[in-house]
Amino acid sequence: MILTATVTAEQAGMRLDDAAKALFPQLSKGQIRKIIDWGGCTVAQTMVRVASRTLKGGEEIILGVMEPERYVELTYRRDELLTDDGEYLAVNKAAGLNCQRTPYQLKGTVEHAVTMYLKGEGSAEPARVIHRLDRGTSGVMFFPKHKPAATHISWQLKGGLVTKVYWALVADLPDQDAWRVDAPVAKISKFRYGVALPGKDSSTEFRVLAAGRGATLLEARPITGRTHQIRVHLTHCGLPIVGDLPYGGLPAPRMMLHCRSMSFIARDGRTVAATAPVDAAFADFCAGHGIDLAPLLTPPAENATP
Repeated sequence: MILTATVTAEQAGMRLDDAAKALFPQLSKGQIRKIIDWGGCTVAQTMVRVASRTLKGGEEIILGVMEPERYVELTYRRDELLTDDGEYLAVNKAAGLNCQRTPYQLKGTVEHAVTMYLKGEGSAEPARVIHRLDRGTSGVMFFPKHKPAATHISWQLKGGLVTKVYWALVADLPDQDAWRVDAPVAKISKFRYGVALPGKDSSTEFRVLAAGRGATLLEARPITGRTHQIRVHLTHCGLPIVGDLPYGGLPAPRMMLHCRSMSFIARDGRTVAATAPVDAAFADFCAGHGIDLAPLLTPPAENATP
């Protein structure tokens, strides 16, 4: 929820938190301070994280009110990273986290946590979000550690030179073991995409990894990188992802889509790769439906930068 108000002559000269309490009486002072601290407040179109900031008449205040469950402290330690070398680091993004800052928050996002990690390592570089995962999707996210590395991986992504492998759980058994979807993806509502014209050319390769009782584990390899592409293409095939309620998936503790691995060639010719383990909710769903992940969990070169 976004709340907006303009500072009147009566609030001019007041502290931000006091003025916001007067302008938004439905919120407590504690809620307001939390919103400010988490990066969900802008004054005159600039994010402000200091509750004592003095206001001027006519300034616009915008507060982004998050659901309580989104206030999750997020930090990364070196031993928690999937890989970290001189140019790139990779993290295993958890389901339910935002990749980057939103009008509601800065803290608690992967972007902010990586920025803090880099700062702790003595780097003044920001976290550059060069590819994204949906909030409900877990798995590998790469971050370049400086601008030349960012330019290189962005070029690789744009040229389709980054190999991305996803795991997705669907409720039905596909008619074939492997197939490819070439179908344009277009925005059809504020938060939803679909196969439609006019749309952006989109291609995804799928194959069955394991079939269980009432569920099938699929591998998805997106050839292009459109928003919601895998979700849209599976829905188009009549196979919505379990837990993906907006696209018709069955209810589940989370959306069962996981970026299992990513790999690409760095500027010096070496292969940079990362593989992310699935979380307990994903693993438990598989086990509960008779899908054995053990044979799939040992890739030949996991999280390597040879």
